[in-house]
Amino acid sequence: MYPTPYTQIMDFICLTGIRCYGYVGYLPEEQVLGQWFEVDLKLCLDLTKASQTDAITDTLDYCHIINLVQDLVKTARFALLEKLAGAIAEAILATDNSIIRQIQVIVSKPNAPIPDFGGRISIQITRNRE
Repeated sequence: MYPTPYTQIMDFICLTGIRCYGYVGYLPEEQVLGQWFEVDLKLCLDLTKASQTDAITDTLDYCHIINLVQDLVKTARFALLEKLAGAIAEAILATDNSIIRQIQVIVSKPNAPIPDFGGRISIQITRNRE
């Protein structure tokens, strides 16, 4: 359809700073009181067609992906950030957006309840479509 001389396409859409309130955490109070989380996504896909046609139908629906992440964080009840990051990757890859080849998910907990720790905890995972 849109032939290209390139042998391997490595285009990315990055969605950063998706801020959500959720109830994920190991401590019981985290599951009850909740806290803020931030999610960053790096989606690997072929954007050749969209870059040539300038048609929104030839790219990814960012709003759908952001809403999916927000809904998942708001409703998830996991003990580990690792589980949340994996669930986000699986949910996005399970959508009908088969153009996504690979996804990198970073889930951050800006205010982890760890004594004398003012930093943030982040989990980063990468998953490929099979």
